[in-house]
Amino acid sequence: MGGTGERPGGKTLAVIAAEAGVSVSTVSKVLHNRSDVAARTRARVQRLLAQHGYPAARSGPAATALAPGGLIDFVVNELDGSWAVELIRGAEEALDAVGMGLVVSAAHGREGPARRWLDSLAARRTLGAILVVPELDQDQHRELRALGIPFAVIAPADEPPPGVPWVGATNWPGGLAATRHLVRLGHRRIAVIGGPPHRLASRARVDGYRSALEEAGLPYDPALVRYGDFTNEPAYHHALDLLRLPDRPTAIFAGSDQQALSTYRAAATLGLRVPADVSVVGFDDLTFAEWVTPRLTTVRTPLAEMAALAAGMVLRLLGGGQPASTRVEVASELVVRDSCAPPPAR
Repeated sequence: MGGTGERPGGKTLAVIAAEAGVSVSTVSKVLHNRSDVAARTRARVQRLLAQHGYPAARSGPAATALAPGGLIDFVVNELDGSWAVELIRGAEEALDAVGMGLVVSAAHGREGPARRWLDSLAARRTLGAILVVPELDQDQHRELRALGIPFAVIAPADEPPPGVPWVGATNWPGGLAATRHLVRLGHRRIAVIGGPPHRLASRARVDGYRSALEEAGLPYDPALVRYGDFTNEPAYHHALDLLRLPDRPTAIFAGSDQQALSTYRAAATLGLRVPADVSVVGFDDLTFAEWVTPRLTTVRTPLAEMAALAAGMVLRLLGGGQPASTRVEVASELVVRDSCAPPPAR
């Protein structure tokens, strides 16, 4: 789906813009009833939008950027799990404080139907967007800029193009702190289960793990390194493989709390106990980390704060300003609970 704002049976915003002799950004502003479009241009674009099945703009005066009651889109790759819930909560609270609402939708990946979220942004009267869509490619960045809708990105797979506001966590220090904790407990064979190797966060967490090993004079053993996708099933099989090794690790640093839970399950499958036989550290500090048994030692990522910061970036852009910084990394913090202990005697 290559066009911008394509509607079933209609034309893309790019085609309508060409017919009207204006930019796609101008068409998008008319569609969203923004105030910064000349009256004659607005009327011409509105006629073309109506001809091609786009909804009419709200009646009454054109909307100012920060008018109460405005809507911001929140697009997240998948809606399942506590991770998404924490992000949504942070964004909703930040926007509610200024009288604005949040529209939540799932991107469901990258291809085919997954591109519908871009079309929805073009067709809806959204004022801005907060995107938790790690795999944004160059074409999608171009389309977003063409729409003229202010947006910010949370936890991108790689560093976005210059000028694109984004919020992440301090992943390298988090990986360093998690592995240091295990080293200080006496562990010498420490495995890691990371997320996708092309993801910025995953690479940084594993790099922090490797740096902690080097700091302690311990060898980096590729046989103890696995990459998954931050979810349960791949991590379960990786943990089984690691714990079945003849010289199995005495500790596993998991790149997410979900992966840590899968490591718990793998240990139980093999008749091993956490932490008596294997220590486990997670990453994120989701709500369930406090309630599983044993309580999970993990690296806290302030997800709600990250989303609130991204919302603030979008609001600043809507108000005609610029974020104080287009790259913000929020500090992570090791939270020590009950899932780690000194390694068992062998």
